[in-house]
Amino acid sequence: MVIMLIVLGAILGGLFGFQAFKNRAITAYLAKLKAPPQTVSTIDAAMSPWQSVLHAVGSFNAVQGTNLSAQVPGIVQKIAFEDGQDVKKGALIVQLVADQQIATLQQYQAAATNAQLTYDRDSSLIRTRSIAQSVVDSDQANLKAAQAQVLAQQALIEQYSIRAPFDGRLGIRLVTLGQYLASGTSVVTLQSLDPIQFDFTMPQQALSQLKVGQAVTATVDTYGSQGFAGKITAISPLVDSQSRSLTIRASFPNPGDKLLPGMFGSITVAVGEPHDYITLPQTAVTINPYGNVAFVVTDKGSGPDGKPQLVANQTFVTTGQTRGDQIAVVKGLSEGQTVVTSGQLKLSNGTPVIINNAVQPSNDADAAPANPN
Repeated sequence: MVIMLIVLGAILGGLFGFQAFKNRAITAYLAKLKAPPQTVSTIDAAMSPWQSVLHAVGSFNAVQGTNLSAQVPGIVQKIAFEDGQDVKKGALIVQLVADQQIATLQQYQAAATNAQLTYDRDSSLIRTRSIAQSVVDSDQANLKAAQAQVLAQQALIEQYSIRAPFDGRLGIRLVTLGQYLASGTSVVTLQSLDPIQFDFTMPQQALSQLKVGQAVTATVDTYGSQGFAGKITAISPLVDSQSRSLTIRASFPNPGDKLLPGMFGSITVAVGEPHDYITLPQTAVTINPYGNVAFVVTDKGSGPDGKPQLVANQTFVTTGQTRGDQIAVVKGLSEGQTVVTSGQLKLSNGTPVIINNAVQPSNDADAAPANPN
């Protein structure tokens, strides 16, 4: 039994010893191996000016815009416009049948003419004291009443003519000849397009950075990245109690009528003075819960083959605003450092790298989403 225990102990000791020896040998061998170099693309960190901006979305609306409608009921006698026509203030849009009202006007005009004649005749007789002053006074009152009836009827007849209240562009007509229109029925929309307004909201924290006359730039997806320059014309004095935001209105010149009421757009408000920051493609910075990281390539001198030995080391950076494909680095990098822009997933501290800049990630400050059409 003693001999068996001794033999068993020797066997187990040999097995454990061999396993430990093997592990040490493997570890030593792996330690001698060098990590293979990884291919990455890089960019030299450079300074560029950055303008602090505020972003918001909103809608365009006409400075003056309305749906023209009938003030009185009637039948459409004449349509005096074409769809999409530009009209001037006072231009006739739709004429309703007003024959009865015109006849009544002629009756009132005749009565006013007769009242005028009676007043003139009695005024001449009062000089010779042929009639009493009270008769002349009554004639004068009758004349004024007749004239007032004429003016009232003329105003009523004018309501049968729908006219443009301001210069603008008409939309699509909503009526046809002979159609009966009830009071308040819309016949066509009229919109003033140049200039055009843009209403948007900002949180109350932004109020200290906004002022009337401040320059703004708007974009709409209809025209891609094309910007339209305007300025702030009004800031609401009331902050919404629910959202804690306030409404701002900007005005934009609109030659060519590219911008239309109802269009949805984005607006950028420039605030403060421009500053210079290290500017990199956004792909160069890895966003992590514990901090933003960039990999910097350094030269460790020439290797045995005479070629430079390049290694990548990570560094924590403080980032600022983004614009297009770019991001500003406020702290953590120096101008001229070589920063990895793609291939970071293969890297760790001290990983040797090979630089291949044949293909670079996008680095456009005014990048816009690609149009799928």
